[in-house]
Amino acid sequence: MSPLLVIFFTVIIDMVGFGIVLPVLPLYAEHFHATPLEIGWLTGIYSGMQIIFTPLLGRLSDRVGRRPVLIVSIAGTALGFLVMGWAASLPLLFVARIIDGATGGNISTAQAYVADISTPENRSRSLGLIGAAFGLGFVFGPMIGGIMSRISYGAPFYFASALAALNVVLVYFILPESLSKEYRSRPRERTRLSEVFQHGHARLFTTIVITYLFTITGFAIMTTLFALLTEKHFGYDARQTGYIFGFIGIISVILQGGLIGRLVKMFGETALARTGLFFLACSMALLPLAHSLTMLLAVCASTAISNGLINPTLNGLASQMIDRSWQGRALGLMQSAASVGRLVGPLLGGWLLMSDLGFPVARYAGTPLFASAALIFIAFLLALTFRKPGGDHTPPVAPSRAEV
Repeated sequence: MSPLLVIFFTVIIDMVGFGIVLPVLPLYAEHFHATPLEIGWLTGIYSGMQIIFTPLLGRLSDRVGRRPVLIVSIAGTALGFLVMGWAASLPLLFVARIIDGATGGNISTAQAYVADISTPENRSRSLGLIGAAFGLGFVFGPMIGGIMSRISYGAPFYFASALAALNVVLVYFILPESLSKEYRSRPRERTRLSEVFQHGHARLFTTIVITYLFTITGFAIMTTLFALLTEKHFGYDARQTGYIFGFIGIISVILQGGLIGRLVKMFGETALARTGLFFLACSMALLPLAHSLTMLLAVCASTAISNGLINPTLNGLASQMIDRSWQGRALGLMQSAASVGRLVGPLLGGWLLMSDLGFPVARYAGTPLFASAALIFIAFLLALTFRKPGGDHTPPVAPSRAEV
């Protein structure tokens, strides 16, 4: 089995688990008489733990290699889901979410693995496959959660735990190490995570991280409020909204899994990132104005295409700005920025939504979605400052271990 295929499967399992949680966890928590505030903390603590542990896992993968970090973190995910399925009280649900959040930040390690085995010109295309795995998990996760919750609230989490356990076996027996010893940071080297900015093009890398933070924050506002928007504007229930999420996911899979490599060769990462950010900002501004199914689907298609252009190109650009031995930490910082955005976005969106409650239904969620558009437009303006480093200062990249 191709190493890239194993990594692809790893990310799908992570995202299926994330998607399973969305429709089931609030009801599961209510079963234990959780208050809305407790449910909010139960949802947010996952991203909070990832803010802390994602860069640490990236740093560890730079020291000991990608493979052992993936094995331990996926095993932690399996344990977290097992505890969640077995939980007999609300505190145990919190324990499960903490375990899953702390160990689930292995996306950066998976991205670093892809960067290790890819040539620079193929890196964004390969990272696009990671984005396609995100899309597949986003399509199937909520569906699996909804179907299996008919058995019991714990059944979806037992299923996710079994998938993660299977993935541990695949990684252990099939996946080779991608980071050779000469590119690993020294075990006794005491470094601060902030030093990643000193091992490459610091200003460009910093701008990319901030751009990613604004983008994810704005996008998280939309994903948090989308179901409420469709319920108020169209009278849709969770099943119908799930179909729309599936529509978005399928477009993302097609784009990031098959087309992004060709587009990068034709236009380059910078141009694609700018284009995606501009049209994503427009999509967020148009979403609250969509009052027919045709317009809603058109805006959702634009959202899916735009987001599919942004994620692989920004991560690909970030990986090119930092030295090889620091890429785990660099991509870990990118994912930490994403985790901050996924924590701040829902809180900001919920707070802004309060200002729309006294307005007619037609204006419902307009304020937070216009704020989302503004945040993403700021990201677009930041992307206009991207400049490829010239001369002999490009961070060195070792020959790839496999053709991707």
